[in-house]
Amino acid sequence: MIVVFGSINIDLVQRTPHLPAPGETVLCDGYDLVPGGKGANQALAAARAGASTAMIGMVGPDAFADAALRDLSQTGVDLSGIGRSTRPTGCASVHVAEDGENAIVVSSGANQTVTANQAPDSTFTPDTTVLLQMEIPLSENRAFLHRAHGAVRRAILNAAPAGPIPDDALDCLDILVVNEGEGAMIATQAGLSASSLRDVPAQLARRYDLTCILTLGADGAIIASADDIFSVGAAPVTPIDTTGAGDTFVGFLAAGLDSGLDLRTASARASLAAGLACTVTGAQTSIPTALAVDANLRHLPKVETLN
Repeated sequence: MIVVFGSINIDLVQRTPHLPAPGETVLCDGYDLVPGGKGANQALAAARAGASTAMIGMVGPDAFADAALRDLSQTGVDLSGIGRSTRPTGCASVHVAEDGENAIVVSSGANQTVTANQAPDSTFTPDTTVLLQMEIPLSENRAFLHRAHGAVRRAILNAAPAGPIPDDALDCLDILVVNEGEGAMIATQAGLSASSLRDVPAQLARRYDLTCILTLGADGAIIASADDIFSVGAAPVTPIDTTGAGDTFVGFLAAGLDSGLDLRTASARASLAAGLACTVTGAQTSIPTALAVDANLRHLPKVETLN
């Protein structure tokens, strides 16, 4: 069972010839309103990967709320932990350029009212994997992790978007997922000095006694645990839209581990799923199913041990 504690948004997606420079106006043909939010995206990815999944978060009193929950509901995610805030449903403005790169501005809205107390004590069991991100108040993430520590099967934090994280919260984690900027920020906060990018996950793994996954986009990922360090390649795809690829990776990783896969196999499947997500536009619309990943296993990225 996977319980996702995190954000729920509606995404306003605009596809542009290129991302706007400061002060520049770029015209495009139209826009789409689609469900999003890192928490909701990762919950949907875990569910599409085959995991029994529940979502804890907040939406607003507005018409966007039902739209933001649509895909989660249709995929069978347990939404009993969703509350209604007086603040509007979170909204992200997503600009996607023709080369697949994106720029995102998030209006947090109801996500700022999420509390750890929304989770009943029955959430925290030895059969539960909890999954968190950084789009809700840090204080509530911290409180949730303290409740989960020692009571759940594993706790995973995707430290995105980047921000300071207290040591006592990091000490509650089993798995930390970061990109280059997020990893560098946490390493600096911890007083670590990595001589190269490759050193960051190993240093963070040792410092906080966890598994650290450093995602590198088109270069795959580096994964370090107490007794293993390895790389996972990226799937050989031509990206159309990278929005949601990181969330797909994290959701599939959590689902793979929850189903009993070892870390190497779960990471490779997660990387393949993330690659497939880059071949479809949108965040939640691009997240593949387990069947789609299974149909593309011939493209499963290589796993290589690092010395």
